[in-house]
Order: sequence, then C-alpha cells, then structure tokens
Amino acid sequence: MQRKPGLWMGAFIGGLLMIPVIALSFLGQQLAGFPFIPSILFAFGRDNAPGELVPRIIQVMSNTIISLNIGRVDVVAKQVEFVIEWTTLLILGIIAGAIFFAVMRRMQKPANESFPGIGLGLIVAVIVLGMMATLPYLGSADPAVSIVWIAILLIGWGMAVGSVYNTLAYRTAAPQEAQASAQVIDRRQFLVRVGAASATLTVVGAGLGALLNQRDEDIIQPLAQPDATPSVEMASLPNADDPVIPAPGTRLEVTPLEDHYRIDITTVPPRIEPEGYVLPFTTALTEDGSVRTIAELTLDDIRSYPSRQDYITMSCISNPVGGSLISTIKWTGVSMQTLLADIDIPENATHIKITAADGFDETVALSVIEEDERVMLAYEWEDQPLTVEHGFPLRIHIPNRYGMKQPKWITGMEFISGDQDGYWVRRGWDKEALALATAVVDTVATDAMYENENGEMVIPVGGIAWAGDRGISRVQVSVDDGEWVDAQVRSPISDRTWQIWRYDWVFSEGTHTFRVRCVDGNGSAQIERAQGTFPSGATGIDSARAVIESTNA
Repeated sequence: MQRKPGLWMGAFIGGLLMIPVIALSFLGQQLAGFPFIPSILFAFGRDNAPGELVPRIIQVMSNTIISLNIGRVDVVAKQVEFVIEWTTLLILGIIAGAIFFAVMRRMQKPANESFPGIGLGLIVAVIVLGMMATLPYLGSADPAVSIVWIAILLIGWGMAVGSVYNTLAYRTAAPQEAQASAQVIDRRQFLVRVGAASATLTVVGAGLGALLNQRDEDIIQPLAQPDATPSVEMASLPNADDPVIPAPGTRLEVTPLEDHYRIDITTVPPRIEPEGYVLPFTTALTEDGSVRTIAELTLDDIRSYPSRQDYITMSCISNPVGGSLISTIKWTGVSMQTLLADIDIPENATHIKITAADGFDETVALSVIEEDERVMLAYEWEDQPLTVEHGFPLRIHIPNRYGMKQPKWITGMEFISGDQDGYWVRRGWDKEALALATAVVDTVATDAMYENENGEMVIPVGGIAWAGDRGISRVQVSVDDGEWVDAQVRSPISDRTWQIWRYDWVFSEGTHTFRVRCVDGNGSAQIERAQGTFPSGATGIDSARAVIESTNA
C-alpha cells in the first residue's frame, strides 16, 4: 500500500503554496485596493498583544538596529515589519497545511476529493476575515468585494493544498515504482512541478504588483510630491544672519523631505485619492445618541482658509538620546482655531477624537486648540502636498508633543465629551507625551581643525538641542568628564525648531569623549539620568568619542 504524506510534508506544501497567495494579495492591493492579507494578521497581533509587549518590542528593535549600525532606524524597522507580516501568513499556511495532512492521513479517501481542501480554505478564510472584522478597514476597495477576494484567495489555497495531498496520497509513487505503472506520477517530478508553479505565480503576482505600485507612485506623486525635494536656501531662513556657524558635519537645519523620519503603525501607507475626499466632523452628543454629521470639508474647502507656515521639529517618542527619529521641515496648513470657528461645536463637547486611515486615533482637548492658534491641520510640507508616506492628504500638528499624539492620513474628527486615551496611550505610552529637552553631539570635526585668533589649534564640535516649543537657553559641553563649558547656540528658525550649537575646542592629542547637555527656555535643565524611551521618552547625556592625532593639524 502507498504511504500517505504526513505532517512535515503538509507543513512544506502549506507554506510553499502560501507564498503565491502573499504575492497575489499584494497584486490585489495594488490593482484594486484590497486589504493586504499579511497586514491583517500583523495588525490583529499588534492590536491584541498583551500589556506593554508591543512598546517593549519596539524599544528592543530600535536599540538593536542602532547597536548593530545597520541603517536608519525608521527605514530598517519598516523592513523588519514587512518580514514579520509576510512570515506571519507563511507560518499560518505551514501550520494549517501540517494539520490538514496529519488529519487526512488518518482518514479514508473521501468520495469527493475537493471537499476537504475547500473546507481547509474556508477555515483559514474565516480566521483571517474574523481578524479583519475587529480592525479598521485596511483597504480602499468596497469591503464586501474585499471579503470575496480574500475568500477566493484562501479557498483557492486550500483547494491547491488538498489537490497536492490527493495526488501525493493516491496518484504518485517513487521513481522505480512509477516505472511499473502508467497510472502513477513520479513524486519528485510532481513536487518540482508544484514548486515551479508556485514560483511562477509568485513572480507574476509580485512583479505586477511592483509595477502597479510604481504606476501609482507616478500618478499620486504629482499630487503629493510634484517635484524633487526643493533645496532649502539657508540664506532665506529667518535666522540666516545669526553669527553662529554650524560646525562641519552638523545635520542640516532643515531636513530634506526624503530624509524626514517616518514612524507609524502601518507597513504600507494608506493611499487616499484627493478626488472625492471629504473630512467629516461628527458627534454622537445628540438627544438620542445617534451620530450626526456637523460639517464636511473637502481639501479645496480646507485650502481656502487663510494658511499659516511654520518650521517645525518633530520627534518620535521612541527616539533614543542621539537617535535619528527627529526632523525639521516647513509645514503649511490652517489653524484649527480658524477652522473650528465655522463649525457648530456641540455645547457639551470637550475634545475632538481624530481618526486616521491606518487605524490610528488620538484625542485633542478643545481647550488646547482654543489656547494655541499654532495647532494646525497641515496639508503641505516644503510648499508641496504631503507625500503618501507622510500622511497625505491631512495631518495635525500639536506643539510641544511627540509624534505619537499627532495623527496623519486623517479621515474623521468627532466631537466628544470627556477625554479618551489614544492608540499608543492605550498601550502604555505617556498620556501627555510632552517633548523632553535633549542635546545631541552630531560631529567632532577633526578634519576642520583651524588656528584661532590666539594662535591655538581648535576643533569645531557641534550638534542640535531641542525642547519642544520651549526653546533652548543654554548648551554646555564637557570633555573627558571635565568641567561643563558653555557652547555657542544659534538662534532657532522658529519657536518650535531645534537649535544648532557649536563649541570650538582647543586641540589636544589623544582619545577624547565629548558630552553635551542643555537648559530649555524656561530655565529647566534636561534630565541627565539615563532612561529608555518607554513610556515617556528617552533621557540622558549624549556623547561622542574621537581619536585626535597631531597629523590632523
């Protein structure tokens, strides 16, 4: 009697055949806006992880990327998330395939060989669709059509797994056995064919998806990024006449658009078409508790209001001291004060709950908006529409807060009575997320050593200091744990940007450690105690080591 395939073969086949499903799901996302199945599993696991697990994982991942120096934290982190997404669905296929083969091995040949595979696909589809039902919708296509698409993919996968099992169990044999009968197929050749078919579907699906993705970039970018990032003329900045010149190697005062950090909860940024986009202002603060739409504004409506432009530094709360998750760029938008002046706000409303296309949400107190005209609903960065990656069509800016409090890809605003915890607050991050003062060493410019007016050889040392909207009143540098000495501080571009500091250090040969600290505009010194990013942001003293040789002179 022919030996039926078992658990390990099932795991192999289930995983192998799930790879083209991933590729075809990607194609469906790019072609029609269907949800990407791996993203559903990833988002469900992320949103239902116990306690502080996700924030802790984020902290470990960030620290690992930095310690291994394998690239920009935000870029590498997104790549890791992609791998996790695809791997999660792959593992689901491996487990389901293994269980299916193990169960079928103990059963008699069914009267209808296709039914078990259909049943397998239905079970997996129900699991995935059940997860999707608990999440904000992750696609742009009609949800009902998306359900059908996902069901077709997964039931098709189940039927393929069932078909392979039936062939291996009833119609294949080892090569020597196959020679004795024309009724059976060489098992190795069959598995090779299955692998080749899987590879072909994967290449076609992934390849077409990539082409469509590039096509979408070509279509959307003229709306969200019409030209290459314009170079910022430093001479045109408000602080252009400041006498403090940044030390060579200090980061640019204004971050190029393509270099602005990106941290969010989605691996694939939502694509919202400008045509037909409407921002609804709703409330359930009605007599019967029903949801009422108070106003609906198109992008043209929002752009018709008087605009404001502000240079703004924004940092991620998960940015370690000296990390790269902080950037400065020019924002354009409308003050929320101005916008809300034309909206009939319910009398008992105290907050606005902001929802986003990626499932993110956060709450802003109306009192914050009433007291600060700088709270902005932004639609442009660097005089061009927001890019898809950075929140097109709308994102909000709230001064003196970390990025975790500031949704992008905004799709709705709801007036509510009482405060509600936002997405990351519910997961243990700080409720207020106030920006902490920090100073960073960007450069010890050994190649820029020069002789000062006293005939001494000096090396420029420099970096940035930032304290939200409180400004910086003082920066001090300590070399080799020596006394703290005041550095020069360049005036800021605006009341919400980092400030460049510079210290010209008298040359001394050897290996030296440079430490920096700052005092904010209110006179409060930065926290020198080393603390991780979770839950309120990192604290501690940044430092840099440099080997100074006389040959540099």
